[in-house]
Amino acid sequence: MSEINNNEEQIIEETVFTLDDCSPELRQVATVEEVPAELIDMLVNVYKVSEPTSREAWNALPASAQNVLDNFEQFHSLVALSQSYSGVDFLGEMQDTKFPEDMSADEQAEYKASMLDKVLVNCVKDMCKQLKKARRNPPMKREFTEIFQK
Repeated sequence: MSEINNNEEQIIEETVFTLDDCSPELRQVATVEEVPAELIDMLVNVYKVSEPTSREAWNALPASAQNVLDNFEQFHSLVALSQSYSGVDFLGEMQDTKFPEDMSADEQAEYKASMLDKVLVNCVKDMCKQLKKARRNPPMKREFTEIFQK
């Protein structure tokens, strides 16, 4: 019996990432945008998991839009920041959402997950739109580049 309890009490190691595990561009974005300490963990995790999606979006951008920034890492860092704030806002709003009584907990969780996914995808799309606009709008382009020059 005690052997079973010992197995149940085994500690599962969880990898914890920090800004030090990320690109200098993400550290720069977090510093310039004064990301609160409470959001850093989420920012780093979003950054880590969103790279394939960000890379795909970056590769689909015209070269003129890519040239607004110096490199993919800058784009990826900005996307991760946008997704983190949008994700926090969305999750906060979902706290107050009233679901139909006949909706099971699994259905509610699935709905929340699909809506969160849409929010995160829209962040990527929005960043791409902004870069496309910035290539023809010098003040907007400056806003993008200033983050990485400070």
